[in-house]
Amino acid sequence: MNAEILDFNKNEDALRKALSAWRTRLDKIALGGGKAAIDKQREKNKLTARERIHYLVDEGAPFIEIGAFAGYEMYEEQGGCPAGGTVAGIGYVSGRQCIILANDQTVKAGAWFPITGKKNLRLQEMAMENHLPVIYLVDSAGVFLPMQDEIFPDKEHFGRIFRNNARMSAMGITQLAVVMGPCVAGGAYLPIMSDETLMVEGNGSIFLAGPYLVKAAIGEQIDAETLGGATTHTELSGIADYRFATEQECLDQVKKIMGKLGHAPAPLFDRSTPVAPRHPAEELYGLFPADATKPYDMVDIIHRIVDDSVFEQFKEEYGKTILCGYARIEGWAVGIVANQRKVVKNRKGEMQMGGVIYNDSADKAARFIMNCNQKKIPLVFLQDVTGFMVGSRSEHAGIIKDGAKMVNAVANSVVPKITIIIGNSYGAGNYAMCGKAYDPRFIYAWPTARIAVMGGEQAAKTLLQIQVGALKAKGKVIDPAEEKKLLDEIKGRYEQQTSPYYAAARLWVDAIIDPVDTRKVIAEGLRAAAHNPDMPEFKTGVFQV
Repeated sequence: MNAEILDFNKNEDALRKALSAWRTRLDKIALGGGKAAIDKQREKNKLTARERIHYLVDEGAPFIEIGAFAGYEMYEEQGGCPAGGTVAGIGYVSGRQCIILANDQTVKAGAWFPITGKKNLRLQEMAMENHLPVIYLVDSAGVFLPMQDEIFPDKEHFGRIFRNNARMSAMGITQLAVVMGPCVAGGAYLPIMSDETLMVEGNGSIFLAGPYLVKAAIGEQIDAETLGGATTHTELSGIADYRFATEQECLDQVKKIMGKLGHAPAPLFDRSTPVAPRHPAEELYGLFPADATKPYDMVDIIHRIVDDSVFEQFKEEYGKTILCGYARIEGWAVGIVANQRKVVKNRKGEMQMGGVIYNDSADKAARFIMNCNQKKIPLVFLQDVTGFMVGSRSEHAGIIKDGAKMVNAVANSVVPKITIIIGNSYGAGNYAMCGKAYDPRFIYAWPTARIAVMGGEQAAKTLLQIQVGALKAKGKVIDPAEEKKLLDEIKGRYEQQTSPYYAAARLWVDAIIDPVDTRKVIAEGLRAAAHNPDMPEFKTGVFQV
């Protein structure tokens, strides 16, 4: 067995092991609040959030779950908040692509944690950017009171949900609310601000204050069903539009409503007949190195994602540490900006490190991004970047100026941007390659992703120097063994924060995906983006040339 095959097999084993750990975590998250809580749902003749979505979506059509790792390992003292207490994603109902948001009643009675609000706002943002209909499956006890100060009053807190309801309605985006359990206090506005409201008899309820609070506030004794149940709101208040005896009947009506929606306008972006890649996607497992410092050819990765494995490079012989070029994904025309990870020679014959953005590569990428905006071609960023080149030579050549030019082009880009972080995403490289702060329509990560201001080794050594310097200033001396122990502790803490799970828990990425699904999630993102033909004029503003 030659070295190349041996490396391929080692890489494949490492990535499959990482995927096994990823699936194990997902399986645990899918249980929500646990078996006992699920059993309580069953006793009330209620489906779980995931069962509701499974019943609702078209059989055989893609469903891309968003934010499955939201809140992962973040609220341990409160008992955890799997998936942020909300199951959500992009799917198809009666042939219409849409956003679905379902409260998970098994997680603290569907209460809203800070991450729940952030996740819901992210899904609404996707709906607004892509003009996708939204279906809310409501079953929530409202704000998680012990953390109310982190979810209630700020601009990106709970109240922003209802502001977005109003804005989406004005934009002509259909919103349907299906009340399958409690809908209390401020949360009661969500179904009423939707286009149509459906309720399940016996379980669904809507009120600003529940029976206990009503008794405490005004002394009135009343039960939940009489106060705000399905019969009350369909016959007395007129708040709800439909009521059904079972959840299944309620969801069937949603399918009927969705099936009658008008269709999206013709896509602005070009699409031809899809052609499968010539190379199987499973080869990605062996091509991506287990060691993040090892070089590889990003063109090999691209060939397993794009139609017919055809990638037409732009300025192929210039700025070689960034690959730019045109391709198609499931027929959709795209411009790809990707970090080249193999060592290359520049036009002067000098060796350049893979994954590093040099002056010429930043200049090339900025020009390519502007070209794609001019031609109305969506952009796909494949990130494995360690940052911009440093040192006196780069500084004197104006690396900051060239980097700013690329950042300017990314920030002002008006075509849809989709980002996949497959490896490193460090420092300003994260920004230039369209990280979360630069408004990608969708951003996903492989289990191999690492997101931080710099690599763990460099960061740990920098922090160590600071700590050792502080100790020396106090007259303390540490021996090499103590210094190594301190370095390992710092590195361990830092590495934990660079994990894709840490990022996904905080919604810095929308989901962690299996590499073989990369083509599918990009294609679904492009299909979603095609629903919104409105595009402002592309302007870059002022930048140094």
